Amino acid sequence: MAQIIDGKAVAEQIRADVAREVALMVRAGKQQPGLATVLVGENPASQVYVKSKQKACAEVGIQSFGHVLPANASQAEVEDLVARLNADPEVNGILVQLPLPVHLDEQQVLKAIQIEKDVDGFHPINIGRLAQKGRDPLFIPCTPAGVMELLALSMPSLEGVNAVVLGRSNIVGMPVALLLVRANATVTICHSRTKNLPDVVRQADVLVAAVGKAEMVRGSWVKPGAIVIDVGINRVEDASLPKGYRLVGDVAYDEVKEVAGAITPVPGGVGPMTIAMLLKNTLRAAQIAQP
Repeated sequence: MAQIIDGKAVAEQIRADVAREVALMVRAGKQQPGLATVLVGENPASQVYVKSKQKACAEVGIQSFGHVLPANASQAEVEDLVARLNADPEVNGILVQLPLPVHLDEQQVLKAIQIEKDVDGFHPINIGRLAQKGRDPLFIPCTPAGVMELLALSMPSLEGVNAVVLGRSNIVGMPVALLLVRANATVTICHSRTKNLPDVVRQADVLVAAVGKAEMVRGSWVKPGAIVIDVGINRVEDASLPKGYRLVGDVAYDEVKEVAGAITPVPGGVGPMTIAMLLKNTLRAAQIAQP
């Protein structure tokens, strides 16, 4: 039976550390750290994410500045707002909630964020540095950074291990793969065109599932004793529950926990880590601005 990796407990510890550091900054007469969120349109999931980020900021003593633009906002309007936030000394971090409406050029918006305020870690320069040996990004994307924190609990050294990343998104799959390479793992990235997918996954000492398909990874896919980090959050209809659905990961948890050495649950695994790492990045941005 797998060890359960409790992301909620780890995230709470990180939040407590951030709150303590923020209090020390303020006591030393420095400016309170500030995070600006930019939400374009009325995507309900995005609204929930932004609200939870603002609540988390308040709990650790970080100011939050919420900016909402209509769904039909132009490229110039979004980039002008980012430019104003770049120039605002009270704002240490800028988070543009993704995905943006399809008519906007996401890459140009992310590029407009000042690199010292890129607490999401998605600026092309930060991602470029992540991909190069001997160069360090100022910030690492929050979910991938959280994945690495959780992996360190079960496998302090990743040197030489076979790691498989299931999914190649810009937000999770690709940055996680780059971080695993930096940790000296041997990395395979799988996707919808991968042949003999179960066989490839079965080679993994470490599996990071971030593909967005409910319970895709079965128990028979997993090498006995492997560390399994499940990034997926999927809604599955369940009439027996008041909400009418339950949340599951990309991994068939009940099957895989019988085989794996350690596994993250959904919910309560990677999810809480994302906001904790955002708070940590915002604190770091404030420390860079006020050494």
